[in-house]
Amino acid sequence: MPNTACILSIDQGTTGTTTLLVDVRGNIVAKGYQEFTQYYPRPGWVEHNPEEIWNATLQAIDALFEDKTPNIVSLGIANQRETTLIWDRETGKPIYPAIVWQCRRTAEICDTLTRQGFSEEIKQKTGLVLDAYFSATKVAWILDNVSGAREQAERGELAFGTVDTWLLWKLTDGAVHKTDYTNASRTLLFNINTLSWDETLLEIFNVPETILPEVFPSANNFGTASFYRNFWLETFGKNISLDGVPIAGIAGDQQAALFGQLCTRPGMAKNTYGTGCFLMLNTGDEKVETDSGLLTTLACSLDESPVYALEGSVFVAGAAVQWLRDGIQIIGHASETGEIASGIPDTGGVFVVPAFTGLGAPYWDAQARGAILGLTRGSTRAHIVRATLESIAYQSADVVTAMVTDAGMAIDRLRVDGGATANDFLMQFQADILGIDVERPAQIESTGLGAAYLAGIMIGLWSDVEALEAHRSTQTTSTDDVSTICVFSPQIDTEERNQKLEQWKRAVERVIG
Repeated sequence: MPNTACILSIDQGTTGTTTLLVDVRGNIVAKGYQEFTQYYPRPGWVEHNPEEIWNATLQAIDALFEDKTPNIVSLGIANQRETTLIWDRETGKPIYPAIVWQCRRTAEICDTLTRQGFSEEIKQKTGLVLDAYFSATKVAWILDNVSGAREQAERGELAFGTVDTWLLWKLTDGAVHKTDYTNASRTLLFNINTLSWDETLLEIFNVPETILPEVFPSANNFGTASFYRNFWLETFGKNISLDGVPIAGIAGDQQAALFGQLCTRPGMAKNTYGTGCFLMLNTGDEKVETDSGLLTTLACSLDESPVYALEGSVFVAGAAVQWLRDGIQIIGHASETGEIASGIPDTGGVFVVPAFTGLGAPYWDAQARGAILGLTRGSTRAHIVRATLESIAYQSADVVTAMVTDAGMAIDRLRVDGGATANDFLMQFQADILGIDVERPAQIESTGLGAAYLAGIMIGLWSDVEALEAHRSTQTTSTDDVSTICVFSPQIDTEERNQKLEQWKRAVERVIG
């Protein structure tokens, strides 16, 4: 490959789409971003407009070409997982808005299936808990609530996909209907033991097999982009073409981040701080059984052999900071929070439990709701801001504790990524409350890098993971300033740490149920 070769990575997230150009040294040389609208039609419901997702993706791609025409040799996709779309195969038009992973509208369906005794079988086959978080009940809800949809599905006229599948369909002009192991493993319809769609699960959730995509390893030839030069000329006025570029890597965002952090060996763990917070531990070829509310899922694989992982999901992380800004409006920008929190010695006994859409692992309580606890007449804006940041670290600590217990693997270092890792206060408090080093890489866009790494390895831009590890500590930014890995080490003792965790536990108990 020439030195000018680069990978186009699409990281389609919950609130926007990020695009990256990644060069042969694994460096991010250009970045684009475009937000899109969040829709909340009813309490607990969250939707996206699929066409807005697509248009935001196009705009984010276009932003990469402001002053250059890169030599793109491959394309990778990472995506918000579980978010569910169904569209007409002939017209390519969605039949309903995308139901987002955060949406709780199908919680009652899950409760009914639990009462009917399906939970254990579902867990054994999928590694997941029976929850509205995942795709299966969303699929059934759309088919049952859109007029004529179920009949269309039975006739093979509709296609289901998570967001990766939707983007792949659009990028290939409707020629390809595929997904990868990681995204399929988040649907409650895919058997992670057999690596196939499961007939029994399809019957339980009343989902017809006719609408399902084909499933492949994360590094795979998924098809080629079908964008002609005149499309970009007409749409953006630029002489650009992606026509014929192979789409060679796909992974759900958290598995992509695990791969982007090069946590490719058993015992390596990462935490991604985005809208939610997602901690994942690579367990290799061992499928770890868990009774702590964690999930057993599939990590990225370079061939048809499965790679397993344990995952704990925190529903509200960065979204809590957005709430400070947009909800109660006590900050103007997220970047203010670190300085505000550092300006006081502690929270003054204030705890924020941001259970806005229930609690994820290890609690899995859909009925829990958020609370501010410990308020006194002396409580200030700064105490609430600091307590909100600390809540992100506390929730992650809950997951780490459960993960270490279930996997029997000591985690002596946590690799972190995502936008909130730029907050030094949060990263230091995370190290303090975990009692282990927290390692922030030179480039925190691990999700997009993971998709790029998969696509690059697949086409031979990099020979293997070891070739990428050599670049990790010497990666540079788009401005060519040398960055280094930043390590945050614990600064409080065990007694203080345990006292803080016990106080947090009591705060969570107040909102359970």
